[in-house]
Amino acid sequence: MVLSAVALAPFMAPAIGISLGTIAGTVGFILQSLGSLSIGSLIVFLCGMVSGWAVHLLPQRIYTQAILHSRFTWPDFIVLALGAGLTAFLIVRSPHQKPLVTSIAIAYELYLPAGVAGFGLSSGIGTLWLDGTNLFITHLVWAALIGVLALSFLGLRPINATGYLLGMGYLAAGLVALTLIYPPQPPVMPSAQAGNTAGVEIQRSTSTPPIGASPTISPTATQPTATITPTVTPTRTLVPTKTPTMTITSVPTPVWARISATEGNGALVRAEANYNASVVSSVLNGTLVEVLPEVVTNGGVAWVHIRLVNGKEGWIVRSLLRTATPAPSW
Repeated sequence: MVLSAVALAPFMAPAIGISLGTIAGTVGFILQSLGSLSIGSLIVFLCGMVSGWAVHLLPQRIYTQAILHSRFTWPDFIVLALGAGLTAFLIVRSPHQKPLVTSIAIAYELYLPAGVAGFGLSSGIGTLWLDGTNLFITHLVWAALIGVLALSFLGLRPINATGYLLGMGYLAAGLVALTLIYPPQPPVMPSAQAGNTAGVEIQRSTSTPPIGASPTISPTATQPTATITPTVTPTRTLVPTKTPTMTITSVPTPVWARISATEGNGALVRAEANYNASVVSSVLNGTLVEVLPEVVTNGGVAWVHIRLVNGKEGWIVRSLLRTATPAPSW
């Protein structure tokens, strides 16, 4: 439904209008374009809020598409860059024709995060509303900057200092968003290979068994008239030795799994083993998680206790995990 709304959205003239206002150095025209764009974004935002209220009626659904469109990805950025750049280029080259096809790319990258922000605000799923709002602002800033660069390439450069200052402001805000709001993800820990054995700690006894002589006295009997002289005859006997023992301490091998949701591109990690529990985090397909021993069955659904690479722990439906070797209790 959202994709259909994007395809039917009017020509995204306000988004390119921000770039044109920057070239002209006219703050009033930029504010007018922002106001027009805000009206369409507000409509999409309210529609997202209506959809978010339905979450309370369908608590067992996994809203991975909403999570996906609240995060910055380079494929989406490339689509936004092509849409903004080509739209600005075509407007200058053919001012009497509206480039509707390239305009759809801009609407897709602006309206979807706005709808996700409204959806997250009314559904209460984690920080989804904040993530969608940040992504909407980030895409809007970069769309304006790319439009300015495309117009400058065609020879339409800022005509005053205000235009240059605004362009530098777009660039600074865009770089701050990419480095602070969407920093590079840490490397994923490698998964445990099948067939690994448990680690052992071997402790060997270092005591040396001593062999000592135990003297015994053997009296020698002689004639009654003779004196009895005791003699000492040393007899070598073996003392029981200590046999070196091997102590094996078993350390459980961590079980790793990857998120593999067939319906959508990710899953939600909850604080408890039920669908109504609060959301700890959202993870995309392919994300590596550590499977902990606890498994709970609630309402006929098996939940598994997991730990994320950032140290957070939570519960996830077992059918959404794929492991190289099954967990011991599965």
